[in-house]
Amino acid sequence: MEKIIKSPKSAIEWQQYFNLRYRILREPWGQPIGSERNDGDSVAIHASCYVENKLVAVARLDVYNEDFGQVRFMAVEKGQQGKGLGKIVMHYLEEKSIARGDLGMILHAREKAIGFYENLGYTTMEQSYLLFGEIQHYLMQKEYAGAK
Repeated sequence: MEKIIKSPKSAIEWQQYFNLRYRILREPWGQPIGSERNDGDSVAIHASCYVENKLVAVARLDVYNEDFGQVRFMAVEKGQQGKGLGKIVMHYLEEKSIARGDLGMILHAREKAIGFYENLGYTTMEQSYLLFGEIQHYLMQKEYAGAK
């Protein structure tokens, strides 16, 4: 099964990217179309994972501060979770983060995703925010070994 990871380029790829983000991260909570986007999209590094030419996972890498990147909007297609696709996306974004000189990465994980990120070497720092009044998030961090 061929897996390709890349940044969206064409209008169709961007449409599929934002559609997946919306369907997984916003629609189940009754949020409006457009809530899956923000101003950071224009300057972030984006990752799209395709399996057999079908988009199955997406995420975005932001600059958090001068030393750390931040992963946001991580989404894996329903029925594709637990197959290592999120891990592939995270490794891709970590490589991009390391290449630009970051010392590590932070993210705000949904409570149900903490174990996934712990398996990738992230440590829970503190409880952060409650999204849509019901989805608890936790600040997690990973420092890259041998960075700078």
